[in-house]
Amino acid sequence: MPRGARLDAPGTLHHVIVRGIEEGSIVRDDTDRKAFLDRMGLLAKGSGTSICAFALMPNQAHILLKSGPEGLSLYMRRLLSGYAPYFNRRHDRGGHLFQNRYKSIVCEEEGYFDKLVAYIHLTPLRAGLVESLEQLASYLWCGHAVLLNRVRYDWMDRDSVLRFFGGRAGAAREAYLAFLEEELGIDREQELMGGGLVRSLGGWAHVHALQRSGAKALGDERILGGIDFVRELLKGAEMLNDGLLPKEELQQKLCEAVEQACEAAGVSATFLRSGSRSGKLPSLRKQLAKKGAFEIGLPLAEIARQLGVTTSAVSAMLKR
Repeated sequence: MPRGARLDAPGTLHHVIVRGIEEGSIVRDDTDRKAFLDRMGLLAKGSGTSICAFALMPNQAHILLKSGPEGLSLYMRRLLSGYAPYFNRRHDRGGHLFQNRYKSIVCEEEGYFDKLVAYIHLTPLRAGLVESLEQLASYLWCGHAVLLNRVRYDWMDRDSVLRFFGGRAGAAREAYLAFLEEELGIDREQELMGGGLVRSLGGWAHVHALQRSGAKALGDERILGGIDFVRELLKGAEMLNDGLLPKEELQQKLCEAVEQACEAAGVSATFLRSGSRSGKLPSLRKQLAKKGAFEIGLPLAEIARQLGVTTSAVSAMLKR
């Protein structure tokens, strides 16, 4: 499938994910970490790019930024193409360092900014690089320590981020910390990193409600935001028609997914739809139910029909 063009309007909010090739390291020690962040910060200041949150880990980096006048692509090209030769020279290696091109998601600030800041800043804790929020506060390679004033990086837009949580610095930090503790107990992986339709519409419940009305669903995996936000972005990029997915096409996507999954598992689609709970059928149905809801965006009733179970059974699969 051809790769989509980047939505690269200056001044928009992007969640950028950079990964090492074949899950390999992009930093091996503190010298590498400092080199990566120094380059990231220097280029941000020079290009007018606003860094709102970041987390640097051994094999990946998450960056929440607002692109400068030159846009996202030039900034990221300078960052990655400049860092990779440094890393290869220092560690006497050759070849590509990063996995394909970086991933970027254009994000709607209203409703998502605080969640993205928390999601990114909690990544080192969830990855086991630190053991507690207290340790995270002193972790040098994450924007959380900057917001708490434990580390100073003058290239991070600390004040703007804190203003989102409150007018006064002290109260804003307290509100941010309270929000972070709440978010620690919430899994937002599907909401913030899931399939295009779900990301564009704000969750499978919104997709469900939209399609029950018989409307067409607009989705794009490069965008996190409400449907009006998605529509305006795609309209501006002259790609609106490519994003329309009729209900029949969505049903066909799940039907094909069922056939492929059954073939790979060595069972027939008829057996899957029989209602039997033997062998691998329950886990296979759960896998397909998640795909149908979170990635394709079908109503639960349609998913249930294609899997040969009840709507309440599909709902229970998605909750577990």
